[in-house]
This record gives sequence, C-alpha cells and structure tokens, in this order.
Amino acid sequence: MTRGTGRGGSSAAPRSMDVARLAGVSQKTVSRVFNDEPYVSADVRRRVLEAAEQLGYRRNNAARALASGRTRSIGVVTLGTALYGPASLLMGVERAVRDTGYALRVVNTMEGDPAGLAGAVDSLLDQGVDGIVVSEPIDEEGTGAEGQAPLRVDVPVLVLGAPSPVSAPLVLTAGVGADLMARSATAHLLDLGHLTVHHLAGPQRWYAARDRLEGWRATLIERGSTVPTVVEGDWSAASGYRAGRVLAEDGDVTAVFAANDDMAIGLIRALSEAGRRVPEDVSVVGFDDVPVAAYVTPPLTTVPQPFDAVAQEGLKRLVHAIENPDADPLPSSDPPVDLAVRASTAPPPARTTPAGGRHTASPTRGGTHSTSSSPSSRRSSSPSSHPPSSASSSNGGSAPRP
Repeated sequence: MTRGTGRGGSSAAPRSMDVARLAGVSQKTVSRVFNDEPYVSADVRRRVLEAAEQLGYRRNNAARALASGRTRSIGVVTLGTALYGPASLLMGVERAVRDTGYALRVVNTMEGDPAGLAGAVDSLLDQGVDGIVVSEPIDEEGTGAEGQAPLRVDVPVLVLGAPSPVSAPLVLTAGVGADLMARSATAHLLDLGHLTVHHLAGPQRWYAARDRLEGWRATLIERGSTVPTVVEGDWSAASGYRAGRVLAEDGDVTAVFAANDDMAIGLIRALSEAGRRVPEDVSVVGFDDVPVAAYVTPPLTTVPQPFDAVAQEGLKRLVHAIENPDADPLPSSDPPVDLAVRASTAPPPARTTPAGGRHTASPTRGGTHSTSSSPSSRRSSSPSSHPPSSASSSNGGSAPRP
C-alpha cells in the first residue's frame, strides 16, 4: 500500500484533503463518502474509496467523536460462556456491528455474579459508548428481581432474548420467541401422532430454558394432551444422557423435546443403550441446530436459531436510534420459525390394546426430575408455566415462574 509523503520526503499520515486531491473532489465529498451520506454518485464514491486505499487514509475517529459528540462505538454485555447459543449470538452481533461501521467493545459477565451486569454496564458507559447491547441470558439472584430498581443507562439499549434489566431513554428488544420455536417442535411431534411429548428442559435460571418449557406446555394444553413430568438438565450432553436413562425406563415415552441439541444427543445415546430405538420407539427433537446435528446417528430433527438475522435487525434498529434520537424507532419483525426435520422423528410405534388387539397411537386428551453435569433436511413451520424443581420427580400441576 502506498502512503502519502510530506515535505522533505518524510512519511506522513495522509489527510482527507490528500484523498480529495487525488480523487478530484472536495473535502466535503470525502466526508460524505466516509459518513455514508446520500447524494453521492457511485462513480464518485468509488474514486474516493480507491484514493483512500491508495494513500492508506484512515478516518480520525477521535476527531469525529469530538465533532459529533459520539464515539461511534457500541458496547456489548454478554455472558462469558462457550455454550453454543450465547457464543453464536455474540458472533452474530460482532458481524452486524462490523457492517454498521461502529467499533465494538465487549465486556463479559460470569454466571453466579449478580453484580456482574451492573459492573459491565458501568465499564461500557465509562468508555463513552453510544449504545449498549445486553445479551445476558441468566436471571441472576437479585438482578431484575421484582421490586428492584433497574439499572439506569443514558444511551439506547438493545436487549437480546430476555426481559430488560435496564432503564434507558430507549430500550429495544430482539430475539424474543423461544416459546414459539418450542411450540413448533412440540406440535411437530403431536402431528406425527404421539399422544404426548416429554420435555428435557434446560436450567431454569436461564430465560431461554423457561421460554422453551412454557411453549412446550402451552402446546400440550391447547392440543388436549397430558403434560408429563419435566426432566431438567444443565445444557450438557452428559445431563441429557442421564435424563435418557431415566426416560428409557418408562415404556409410555414415545416423544421427547430437548431444550438444546447437546442434551438431545446425550439422550439419544442413553435411549439406544437401553434398547429404545430412535425414532422407531422414541422420537427426539432438539433445539439450536448445532453444526453436528445433521451428522449424528440418526440425524437430529431440531429448531434452528436465526442468530445472524436477530443480530442484524437488532443492530440496525439500535444504530438508527443512536443516529436519529428524535425519530420513532424502526419497527421490529420476527424471523420465521423453522424446523429442520431429519431422521430422529417418526410416528409412534403401534400399541397393544388390553384385549390383545393392536392400534396406532394418535393424539388424545390429555413437573420435575433434575439431572446435573457428569460423564438432508426439510423445513416446516408452525405457530405458561412453572420451572422444574431441582431434585426428584413430581407430577403435573403448576408452580410460580421464577
């Protein structure tokens, strides 16, 4: 890359006037190009960008911040975890922010630290960010609890997949809809003819786990199916394996909706070891569509999460709010609810009647065992609740949502 040369032949950082001179335009036009302003022809924009590339010109963001009162940076508060869902959403946010031309500042919180969110937000505000994205999927004790004053923030905030824990001039939400996705998974199994669907839930401190449980239960109730005891895991394949050993002992279990793919994969392993074939004896649906889901045996039917679509739309709305503080917020739209149907689901096995005859199970009318940590697709779409307890099983009924 060739850089501009100052007086006396010494190297100097190129300025916007150098770009303007080389491109044959005014400095104002250079500014308009780099600020993505309208009314600049494609040819002029190309010439300016090529001149900037040739000279090695970079905008002085500090000077722009002083002139505009904005740092052109967005802060992200996210849980420090390698779990597929939160990590994939953060990657989607990073890609979306890059497309906006803003800088990204990320602060991780740790599970089990109720003060982590407040400290992360304060850190980002100290850095002068223009807006904040909150991707905090856990309901930490004392955070956002009823009766507690929310954190006060003086910049626009985008909250992903959870209730807002902050008070701000504008709070936008995106990624809410795990209950609808859970409804799609549950309805798929009922439509295949299963009498009911068991649920392997995620840890109930996670908003997403509670939403998925609520969508599952609501669908069963609406369809007149019985609501079985819930089994709670911890998102790991090991907890799914232990849950599978429990569920395999119940011959009435013909369909299971797992709250994530890792638990579904562990569940399938345990069912297979117990002699319960998937999907001939038990159908299994997961959630997330992790990259390996299509390659396990059998390939897993699951609910893909549209991480990039959620991040892109959310960041577009947040940047609009930052740059147009007096304008109405851009409207939101929910991405379609899809189901990746693979080979882990099928109609239920034939059942033997008390008289010795056989019939095929079909939908008719119609909370909690806990497990903790240890050892070609076709898409279709479709259209609350207590958390499970942490110990042994309990029947039906409802309890307050945490």
